[in-house]
Amino acid sequence: MQLRSFSSTSNRVFDFISLWILPTGYFLLLCALFFLPGRSLHHKLFYGLFSIPTLIALCLRPRELKELLREPIFVAILLFVVWALLSLCWGPHDEPVGGMFKPPLHTLLLFAGCYLLVRYRSDILQPLLFLAALVALIATTCFLFMFARVYEPGMRLIGGGAFDNPLLSSHLFGFFCAYWLSVTMTCKRQRMMWLSVPAMAIMFMAVIGTGSRTPLVALTMAALWLSFICWNRRSIALLTAMAVSGLTVFVLFAQMIFERGDSYRLEIWQMVLHKIADHPWLGHGYSASLAIDPGVGYNFQEPHSFALGVLYYVGILGLIPWLFFQAWALSSSWRQRVQPLLIVASTWLVFGIGAGLTEGGGIISRPKEHWFLLWIPLALIAALSINQRARRLLTLPVQPLSVAGLQQLSSDAQVIEEDGLGPKVLRLSDGSFLKLFRPRRWYTSGSFNPYSERFAVNSEQLRQMGIPTPQVLNLYRLSDGSSAVHYAPLPGHTLRQVLQGITAPAVRQALVERFGKFMAQLHEQGVYFRSLHLGNVLVLEDGEFGLIDLADLRVYPSPLSLALRQRNLRHMQRYTVDKRWLFEEHLDALLQGYAVTASKSAVDNLHRQVLAANTPAQVQ
Repeated sequence: MQLRSFSSTSNRVFDFISLWILPTGYFLLLCALFFLPGRSLHHKLFYGLFSIPTLIALCLRPRELKELLREPIFVAILLFVVWALLSLCWGPHDEPVGGMFKPPLHTLLLFAGCYLLVRYRSDILQPLLFLAALVALIATTCFLFMFARVYEPGMRLIGGGAFDNPLLSSHLFGFFCAYWLSVTMTCKRQRMMWLSVPAMAIMFMAVIGTGSRTPLVALTMAALWLSFICWNRRSIALLTAMAVSGLTVFVLFAQMIFERGDSYRLEIWQMVLHKIADHPWLGHGYSASLAIDPGVGYNFQEPHSFALGVLYYVGILGLIPWLFFQAWALSSSWRQRVQPLLIVASTWLVFGIGAGLTEGGGIISRPKEHWFLLWIPLALIAALSINQRARRLLTLPVQPLSVAGLQQLSSDAQVIEEDGLGPKVLRLSDGSFLKLFRPRRWYTSGSFNPYSERFAVNSEQLRQMGIPTPQVLNLYRLSDGSSAVHYAPLPGHTLRQVLQGITAPAVRQALVERFGKFMAQLHEQGVYFRSLHLGNVLVLEDGEFGLIDLADLRVYPSPLSLALRQRNLRHMQRYTVDKRWLFEEHLDALLQGYAVTASKSAVDNLHRQVLAANTPAQVQ
């Protein structure tokens, strides 16, 4: 009894971390620098709301590490981190060794937390990124307004919040400029472009205002990558806009671009290369310090190149996994570019690679602006790749479907379900089904995650769990904003139809008992099917149960809580026939089947819920 109670508590803690704490922490990691007074508070928020909760979640459920350890990106980063820590053996020991372990640990926990976030809250990820980008957009607009009021020739935009350096500020402005550029290239609705194009322009103006040149090169690289990874008619427009904006920037800001020369980059790189030559294979050690004076009277603490930084600290042997995980991330993103989030994340990574050519150098650090150039994009790509392979994310491309195409596809089709706006479910001439979903408002979850795509993802995920579902054939996007899923139906009849056709009470009782066992299996596997009723459960030809109409479904990390089971039960009690068969005539059989898999407390809770619903309210 104590073991079951502990398991239930640990499940609830794990669920709360995965479903609520990690999304909050990730959101603040992305945008909190825009409004916090300093970086130290940003570090504390990341540690308290993302890093430490991830560590607790992994301690509660160590098996979550299995998929992480099969991801090439994470394995390469793990090797890189281990080699960096080993380099402490031959590096200087100016700081306590224990303190040197913290930044690598938090970096690895970023990857683990992103994996848990994508696995269990993939539905919230796109709205989360969009909301963080909106916060960055509003803050940047304020920064630009205040900068314009006090501008004098030669001034460089820094911004507010935790920003204290124009070059570091440009990393975040460029990061979110790359996001809005990705949204412009991938969004399916015209209204979203009305927001994304001006937003991109504002973030680009902020990059220009910082006077930093490297982000301009990085954004050019990101735009080139983006134009090819999602090649369409917008790619031509993007390439044209790049040429025009490049020419405009050159004409209007040529003096600003060239007046600072190379900012001593060549001298710094030459001096760093001389130091690298002293220990080319092993490096100077992760704990080594760097101080370079190119003749300006003060020391630079970084080599102003991530690649040179890796070579300096961990040598050629450390550079190999460092190059590998970036190359593999881009390759993986290209192969799986059907996933829009991978397009966004890979664009961020290309931007970071471009910015890292002449900036940075600290290989592993606490959360700061440099994380936006490497670790944040890489963690998201690794998490998406893992879950894409596990088929928890969309794997089918969404095809455009014109009005003529829809008419041709649905010719001689039988209307199975319709509403005031027209047909909703069609049985096509070949026996397959086409289910239509009406357009949602642009700011709703149905816009970020269309219900047709939810149907496809849920269907595949349940099939991976051993639950029969319809086989999705195609996904379509219609010109009016609607979406559609084309699927092959499961062979069988609804449980409601089968029960209606049974005249022998004993046979019906046995079927209800089997359904109770099936419902308990769903609940124990964390499947919360909001629309669960006897019309959405099929009895297949082999006697097994299957599910249909899957758009309104969610898979939780742990067995469903008692509250969710009650909510699921209340939905079924709304149907008069279902209520009579399940909760009145054959309640004992339902409970007996449910008890095969579920705990006694869950069975008792279900029993109380049914009795409360069956007891008429007393008139006072």
